[in-house]
Amino acid sequence: MKSKVWLSSPHMSGKEQKFINEAFDTNWIAPLGPNVTGFEEDISQYLNEDTYVAALSSGTAAIHLGLILLDVSRDDIVLCQSKTFSASANPIVYQGAQPVFVDSEEDTWNLCPIQLEIAIKDCISKGKKPKAIIAVHLYGMPYKVDEIHTIAKNYDIPIIEDSAEAFGSSYKNRKCGTFGDISILSFNGNKIITTSGGGALATNKKAIKDKAVFLATQARDKSVAYLHSHIGYNYRMSNVVAGIGRGQMTVLDEYVKLRRKNYKFYEDALGNLDSVKLLNEPQGHFSNRWLSCILMDTYKSRESLRLEFDKENIETRPLWKPMHQQPIFSNCKKYINGVSDDLFERGLCLPSGSNLNESELNRIYSVLKSFFSLG
Repeated sequence: MKSKVWLSSPHMSGKEQKFINEAFDTNWIAPLGPNVTGFEEDISQYLNEDTYVAALSSGTAAIHLGLILLDVSRDDIVLCQSKTFSASANPIVYQGAQPVFVDSEEDTWNLCPIQLEIAIKDCISKGKKPKAIIAVHLYGMPYKVDEIHTIAKNYDIPIIEDSAEAFGSSYKNRKCGTFGDISILSFNGNKIITTSGGGALATNKKAIKDKAVFLATQARDKSVAYLHSHIGYNYRMSNVVAGIGRGQMTVLDEYVKLRRKNYKFYEDALGNLDSVKLLNEPQGHFSNRWLSCILMDTYKSRESLRLEFDKENIETRPLWKPMHQQPIFSNCKKYINGVSDDLFERGLCLPSGSNLNESELNRIYSVLKSFFSLG
């Protein structure tokens, strides 16, 4: 069997081991230490907006803490982008709050400003103003920041900016991860840089960062005894894992360039076909192209292409199944315009790793050439 071409596999730079060895040599094998502090500083300097960063065990943990820090509690309403991975929505349920799902727009595939305002007005008319909004930069493409944040500001609703897929992306030359009242990042194994598993919470307020760290380390009060006046969580990143992140930070911009080069490869191959649509960058949007995605003309053609890749042991994947279609969220309120349903029916994520080599790209192109009868 031919070797597997992965959708988005980890890509080690070779610089990670130095920081990992330092953790072992100094016996900093704990959820604190110089790598954790250094990784937080590296991220903060990269985001470059007076940002304070807390390194955590996952992006999901960051969203959960973000909701807690925004005082989201039982029966509160949280508006959440429907076209996303379930980790964006699950922490709402952790808090006993009610997820309300909002559909996408066609330009970026992200939160639709029109549907968002309809949802807010409807919730308020029924006597319950939403407590927070979770907006996602899907596949690395920034959402419509100006429109979404103007609406949120008009109704005084805070935003959790889910940048799990968008580290290295920017909107109007400002980095994603700096727009939310609270922003989150993910360093899962398939992300543009990875710590094998991990995430971060970012904010422009030091007090919020400090409280996030407090809650993430079991909310232990300052006392000689183990004293706890709040419920805490075991959400802090370890010093060993943070060492991987420090090595990965040295190649983030390089990996963004490589992912964008992959997108150009697909654009050159498929850009002139009427039966295929790529996700172009609207004015002011800069995507890290975490995943390169296409829309086929029908569900049948999407599936046919996916299966052709599968025959060649090349991993592809349909776009995220919207949250309002998920069985676990079937009873949740939703504001739908049909965009995310259509994206799920016709969309396909193509191999996008920064470590794709020429041989793998040739294999991918062979499938595309045969399927689309390319010249």
